[in-house]
Formats: sequence, structure tokens, C-alpha cells
Amino acid sequence: MKKTHFNVIGVMSGTSLDGVDLAHIEFRLNNDKWTFEMTECETISYGKNWISNLKSAVDFSSIELQKLNKSYTELLAAIITDFIEKYNIKNLDAVCSHGHTILHQPEKGLTLQIGNLPEISSLTNQTVVCDFRVQDVKLGGQGAPLVPIGDQILFSDYDYCMNLGGFSNVSFEECGERIAFDISPVNTVLNYYANQLGLNYDDKGAITRTGKCNQILLTKLNVLDFYHQKHPKSLGFEFVKEIVLPIIESFDMSVEDKLRTFTEHVAVQISLALPIKKGKILVTGGGAYNNFLMERIQYYLPEMNILIPSTKILEFKEALIFALLGVLKLRGEINVLSSVTGAKADHSSGEIFSI
Repeated sequence: MKKTHFNVIGVMSGTSLDGVDLAHIEFRLNNDKWTFEMTECETISYGKNWISNLKSAVDFSSIELQKLNKSYTELLAAIITDFIEKYNIKNLDAVCSHGHTILHQPEKGLTLQIGNLPEISSLTNQTVVCDFRVQDVKLGGQGAPLVPIGDQILFSDYDYCMNLGGFSNVSFEECGERIAFDISPVNTVLNYYANQLGLNYDDKGAITRTGKCNQILLTKLNVLDFYHQKHPKSLGFEFVKEIVLPIIESFDMSVEDKLRTFTEHVAVQISLALPIKKGKILVTGGGAYNNFLMERIQYYLPEMNILIPSTKILEFKEALIFALLGVLKLRGEINVLSSVTGAKADHSSGEIFSI
């Protein structure tokens, strides 16, 4: 009989570079239904040098990437070990870690999440389930988004599940299948401009609120090819660096106006991405704290009931779901949906590194 109770830690580092999210979770399976309890949760911020390295890594040589991968694996292992010791967590079944995405070019068969080297198991003295994206890309998929199977299993009461992190993504049921895709950049761009003002982020969108929307720039952003592609589709930081920022920088505008215009762009794209404009939508990720962004999304979706969950789910939902992906991998069950990624088949993805 397969194990039905799991004591695990989910670990996630997103493209917005807020830090490493860790969540201690207990999963139970009763009558084919998964339930969970989130206990200790924490975000460990990156130091300035690490933020700089992770931002620059997209341009690193293969040798530089190998060195970065090794040092990041050591950093991540130390963060995980400290978390376990701080909260005196015992009898773990596994640590389930996403790592940090450096390269994501599925059309070229490439995706790289650092921090997933085999030695992370010996460094943490734990069984580690990780590297969930590579197998999907080898099977012809996008390798993203991977969270939707968790939405389907844990949050089926909602019509839509949307995350507002470095990028926005959404998942929902359509014709009996789970559909999901990345919508647009969010905090990768908003934080970039907040940084120019000496801030880590624009708290609650207060600065953005003071800016003016440039309709010409807004139109240029809205007609980008990516937004007219059919799903499955996903985004990486390359899209921001090579396409979005050059367009914004071609306009002589204040930072406030750039923030305001891009926020409008995010809200417009979210409204266009949802096939039915009413129902219940669960919103998580750091962008849910951006009051002005949420107001603009509601403006374009007046009939949508936008729901923001408890703080733990809001901030650590991706860590929660990568923990679930790890549990499903340990059980030898499907944890990636081909309807979402475009892979040849549903599959059980990830590597298991044992002590």
C-alpha cells in the first residue's frame, strides 16, 4: 500500500528574487482527496551579491553557470538546514525543491534550474526531490507552469487560480482538462523600476498610483507576439530583458509613468487571458499586495470575485505545490499535466536524491 501521510518541506525561489520560500507541510490522503496543513513558513532574502549574480546569470558562460550552480546548491542546502534546525523539524519524508530558474527557452529544448545538484541531499542530510522541469522539456513540453496540478488537486473550489509573482500565470478547467499558461511579466518589471528609485518594490503600488499611463507605450506592449500565441506557453526573464525593457526604455518617461503604464498592461493582459470574465479567482503571490494593481484588475473584470487567501497560502502557495509535486513523485504518480505544458504525455517528473 502506498504511503498516505507525508511530512515534507517545499522550497521555491521565484524570478522576482524576493528570496527562498520554505514551507513545512503535512499532506494526508483520505478517500482519494488530499488535504494539507501548513505550519512553519519563512522567506530567506538574498544578499545583494546573490541578487546581482542571479540577475546576471542569463549571460554567464557554461563554465560560469557550473560554478554558480555549485555555489547556489551549497547556499540552498545551508538555508534548508538552518530552517530545519530553527524549527526543530523531525522525521521528514523529503525536501521538495524547485531551485532557481536561470534559463528557460523550451523552444530550444533548454531549461536550467540551479540548486538541484545531487549533493544537495548529502549537504542537507535529507531525501530531496527536485529538478521538476527538465523532463517535461525533453518530452516536448514548456516545462512550465507546473503549479496547475496543485491547483486542480488542492484548490478545485475556484474557477481560476492566478499567481502574481515575477510573471503572472493562471490555471482553470476547460473541456474537462486543466489549462494553464503564463500571462505576462509582473514583478520582474515593476521591481526593476522600483529599484531605480532605491526601493526593493513599490509598496502597495503607492508610487505607481501617482504616474500617468502612456497610451502609445501601452499599445506597443499589448500587441507583442507572445500575447497572441495560443497556450501552452511560458515566459522566462529573457523575454523581459530582450523585448519588454527595450520597448519601455525607448520612451522618455518618468519612472512613475513607466510603472503606471506597465501596471495597466498587466491588468489588460490578465483580463484578456480569462475566457469567462466572471466567477471566483484565487490570487496569490507578491503582486496580490499591490493594491493599485488589484484595483486595475478588478476594473477590467468587474464581475469577477477576486479572493486573496490567508497569508501563508498567499505567500507560500508555490512552495506548497512544489511540496505536493515532490510527494506525487515519491508515490510514482503523475505530477505534470500535458494539457498544461504541451508535453507528449502526462508524467511523473523530478529527480529523487536519497541520503
